[in-house]
Amino acid sequence: MGDGPVDLILVPGVVSHVEFLHELTGYTAFLRRLATFSRVVTFDKRGQGFSDRMSGAPSLEQRMDDVRAIMDEIGSRRAALMGFSEGCPMGVLFAATYPERVSHLALFGGFARAADRMPADVWGASLVERVKNWGTGEMLKTVAPSQATSPDVITQFGKFQRLSSTPGLSRRS
Repeated sequence: MGDGPVDLILVPGVVSHVEFLHELTGYTAFLRRLATFSRVVTFDKRGQGFSDRMSGAPSLEQRMDDVRAIMDEIGSRRAALMGFSEGCPMGVLFAATYPERVSHLALFGGFARAADRMPADVWGASLVERVKNWGTGEMLKTVAPSQATSPDVITQFGKFQRLSSTPGLSRRS
């Protein structure tokens, strides 16, 4: 979207679905705003959204290399990357691996590894809950508690999860 002088690649978080994201309030307006000064590029990570499902979770290096493949496909020699959540470490690794291809790096809500944010037993229980509740929208209460006050928004987020990935792939990624 857009044709500005800067290529801006949005690196998605734990869930992505390039078509359904436009159904979320404010998303298209956000992209249009970015498109006033850049060419905005969005994509689904391997195994999510419109990408083919897979049996295992790809490594961070494989996912990071998808950014390079996208840039090559669209003829982008250098781009700004904007990582969200799980997309932050992917963006950082890409920038460290290909510094000549990254003009800017913006990170939002990132973390190095989710399991490092809590004790192992709490992480294990959290992962079991995430898989059990996948597609219900319950995860919104953790990732965006201010948005989780509306049953309609929770339902919409649940649909976003279901369209993005499966419970099993969520457990492995």
